Amino acid sequence: MTSEQMTTDSGTDVASDRVDGLVNRLTLEEKIDLVHGDVDPDGIATGYVPPNERLDIPSLSLIDGPLGVRAGDGTPATGFPASIALASAWDPALAREMGETMAAEARALDQDVLLAPGFNIVRVPQCGRLFEYYSEDPHLNSRIAVGSVEGIQAGDVAACAKHYVANNQETARMEMNANVGDRALRELYLRAFEAVVEEADVASIMAAYNHVNGTHATENRRLLTDILKDEFGFDGFVVSDWWATTDGPAAARAGLDLDMPGATLPEMAPETNVLYRTIDTLSTFEWLSPDDATELVTSIVGLESSECRVHRSEKFDDDLLQAVEDGRVDESVLDEKVRRILGQMDRFGLLEGEQPDGEIDVPAHHERSRHIAQRGTVLLQNEDDVLPLSTEDLDSMALVGPHADEPKVGGGGSSEVDPSSKIGPLDGIKYRVDGDVDVSFERGGPPVQGGDDRDVTVWNLSAETVADSVFGDDDDPADVSVAPAVEAAEDADVAVVVVQDAATEDFDRPLSLPNNQDELVSAVAEVAEETVVVLRTAGPVEMPWADEVEAIVEAWYPGQEDGRVVASILFGDAEPSGRLPVTFGERPGDYSVNTRRQHPGIDFEAEYSEGVFVGYRHFDNADIEPLFPFGHGLSYTDFEYTDVSVESGDGPTATVEVTVENVGGRDGYEVVQAYLGQDDPSVERPPKELAAFESVELAAGEETTITLSIEERDFAYYDEDGAAWTVDDGEYTVSVGRSSRNIVAIETITVE
Repeated sequence: MTSEQMTTDSGTDVASDRVDGLVNRLTLEEKIDLVHGDVDPDGIATGYVPPNERLDIPSLSLIDGPLGVRAGDGTPATGFPASIALASAWDPALAREMGETMAAEARALDQDVLLAPGFNIVRVPQCGRLFEYYSEDPHLNSRIAVGSVEGIQAGDVAACAKHYVANNQETARMEMNANVGDRALRELYLRAFEAVVEEADVASIMAAYNHVNGTHATENRRLLTDILKDEFGFDGFVVSDWWATTDGPAAARAGLDLDMPGATLPEMAPETNVLYRTIDTLSTFEWLSPDDATELVTSIVGLESSECRVHRSEKFDDDLLQAVEDGRVDESVLDEKVRRILGQMDRFGLLEGEQPDGEIDVPAHHERSRHIAQRGTVLLQNEDDVLPLSTEDLDSMALVGPHADEPKVGGGGSSEVDPSSKIGPLDGIKYRVDGDVDVSFERGGPPVQGGDDRDVTVWNLSAETVADSVFGDDDDPADVSVAPAVEAAEDADVAVVVVQDAATEDFDRPLSLPNNQDELVSAVAEVAEETVVVLRTAGPVEMPWADEVEAIVEAWYPGQEDGRVVASILFGDAEPSGRLPVTFGERPGDYSVNTRRQHPGIDFEAEYSEGVFVGYRHFDNADIEPLFPFGHGLSYTDFEYTDVSVESGDGPTATVEVTVENVGGRDGYEVVQAYLGQDDPSVERPPKELAAFESVELAAGEETTITLSIEERDFAYYDEDGAAWTVDDGEYTVSVGRSSRNIVAIETITVE
């Protein structure tokens, strides 16, 4: 059965009758069992709802997946590039391809729901999970999100969009309250969720950890029911983030449908998880409560006790059962939750056991991972056309960097994937030059630690890791001299410096590169004939050395094909096709979120006082010159724009046409971007906002005419007083360009 057939069937009377019949036959206790998780007996799923054998209802398995499936039993899977790298391709069709491929890998493990995509707006460039998200812009965010959901669900797996909503930082994420106005909420943070519901019919949405305007996201009726279900028309199920539910009856009444995981980490974690086994053991003593045991153990290893979910979640188990029995929650509320969950199981053929076979960790998927990473690599700077390199012009190369010999598969946390094969830049480059260039390697500095320099997180709690955190790791060199790296760079024809950050779930990150890597770049650049910097970062970073080096390549977290990707870009075997989905400022103070009250917040209150002025909207409005602007990305070929025209449509719509020609000597990709701004707005609005774009591949000498549509919503702002989207009459400026700051044509249209 195809996904299209299943989507059609989900709305038929047959499917509805089947689900209604099951709901009517379930006992109260059986209904409760279907709305919370438990331990997966196979140890694979991230979340698991056991089967109901009496009524032949199969189990429901949910698995982590923004960067590839993460099997609990360690089964290898394809390590895809970070989500921000995917977004850098500005290509919804490519997002669909990645979604379909991840769905095939999920099916191979008999998993039913992929916990992806994640697409929280990049409000805070320090966000520890930025690499899992797409963009600072709601339009680009929406297009990539819709493509991803369509791909996953075309692959016969239910998608779970996350994290709903305003989950824009990792610092104190379980306690933090996002104080955000309705206009910013609607124009920025809800837009992609609205799109995946209305355009892609997403099967599931994950409620976030944080509070929104004073109420837990899992208990926020306005967000879960009034907006998501009633207004957007979402007919799937809402699942909690893991251990995010704090009040079962309140969450049930608000619109949460499935509480996860319904188990403790000691129950779910491997036997090697010494920290949780210790907490569990200490908790058996009458004189030491679970809270006290948690506080004691986590303080020793350097974790906050709130970061550890050690208690069994009974919010939708005993708590909800009791609330239904004593009348605090009507059983019809529970029935709706069961109906939504079973409805999606029916939609995807699970009630009839129709999920097709899949395949995992196969060469075709590795190739797709490599292609996506190449498409998302951004050439930020290329003075004197230093890149691409040529083996005919080089005798020697110095490769420098603390981890330049290792692949950067992804960031830390629930998105970590364990591929069976991976390759770092050193091996990738050596393989590419095949002995024609002498490649030397020097680290130039100590290894980069994870998160906030604590080796322990809730996702990394092996005995070895805990011991290293408490007693130190003798295997890690504490101090690696920069001198050998400088000497190697001075002797080589070109120096390639690979630098990286260490982003992870649970912690936000600094914008400066850790471990004196900035000083390493400057030291190399001072002596090298030519210096190329390869960034492997979760998002924007400061670059105080930008004027000292010839070329800068942003590779993000490239996934398992890291080394092949980097080598192919450096030597021109592949085109650097990416464009920035986020703005790179020169310093932290350049961004709109630049006070403690905004981030990380004071007394667990984060003020979204910047309103709609996030990312390039703020840089434009405040007239701040970015280091590299939103939409920026260079190429190894040249493109020329001609015959730009803008025509108004019926109502507040417009059509943009532009002819693009590849006037260079290489094939390449160009991303045509159209921005819209109101000339004399009645409310404060950004000078321009992305309204349409298209990524197009052109052979050398080829030209094509691109047509972009600007829709009514693009002209609108959200009127908080009227609680409605509003389009003002007047003149609007359409700007067509190659980035938010590289505009090639401007046209004015009138809306009446």
